[in-house]
Amino acid sequence: MSSHHLDQRIVAVKPITVPAPGRGVDLQVKVTAPTSGRNLPVIVFSHGNAWSMDGYEPLVDRWAAAGFIVVQPTHLDSRRNGITWDDPRFPSIWRVRIADLHAVLDGLGDILLQAGDLETRADRDHVAVVGHSWGAQTAGALLGARVLDADGIPGEDFSHSAVSAGALIAATGTGDTLTPFAAEHLPFMRPDYSTMTAPILVVAGGRDQSQLSTRGPEWFTDAYHLGPAPKSLLAIAEGEHTLGGLAGEKVAETTDEDPARVALVADAISAYLRDAFKLDTAAWTALEDAARAGDGTWTITGK
Repeated sequence: MSSHHLDQRIVAVKPITVPAPGRGVDLQVKVTAPTSGRNLPVIVFSHGNAWSMDGYEPLVDRWAAAGFIVVQPTHLDSRRNGITWDDPRFPSIWRVRIADLHAVLDGLGDILLQAGDLETRADRDHVAVVGHSWGAQTAGALLGARVLDADGIPGEDFSHSAVSAGALIAATGTGDTLTPFAAEHLPFMRPDYSTMTAPILVVAGGRDQSQLSTRGPEWFTDAYHLGPAPKSLLAIAEGEHTLGGLAGEKVAETTDEDPARVALVADAISAYLRDAFKLDTAAWTALEDAARAGDGTWTITGK
């Protein structure tokens, strides 16, 4: 895959504060990028619940080494902000998360300027959003997914014109099987994927049994099955919710520690995005060939 990139030197700049009026807490981002190279495509990454811009280094560093600029905001639900399920702000955090990604995309030129020479080295025509878990639902909103209200009526369109592709890792499925806890605290977890038209790679673990739904791991494939083409699905048979430890090495919530699995997820996403952007098809084609020839521990399907 992209192992030949991994001697590529990278640099991270943090924190960079992004204008976000009315948020109450400064919106801060971390930018990770290769130290050399031009025409670098951009990934804006949305973390899972309670994380921050300081998580997901195994993914982000690998993307940067593969030639992407990665921008990671810290959302309001980050542990460092101490906002619990019972906080009056919690029910609206899903909207603030989406607004955070909009603020990052709207302020991208200034963010890249503050991160050194990246404004002149970025390929602003090729911007993707990627997210894990709650971050996948957040990213999906910028790719055209809506949120259904209690009556099943789709909410507003949060898509962003700067975004042309994405990847959703362990993305929430449809909301008809939420557990009582999820229905009470996370009523926004009712995605409507029918309007999510962008090219997207959905990554799902075959052993990802959510505490939020009464359905099995296939819940996390809804974004693929219900989103209109073009979509691809990377299914990792033994993968659990952290897919090998995406958020970091030896992180407490990792239940399926496997650095090779993390590398697969990272490399599949960078290869898919290059293909979707029509920058380079070779890596994604090679990955599809490897999946077909493989032993079924991971598969790729497309539509």
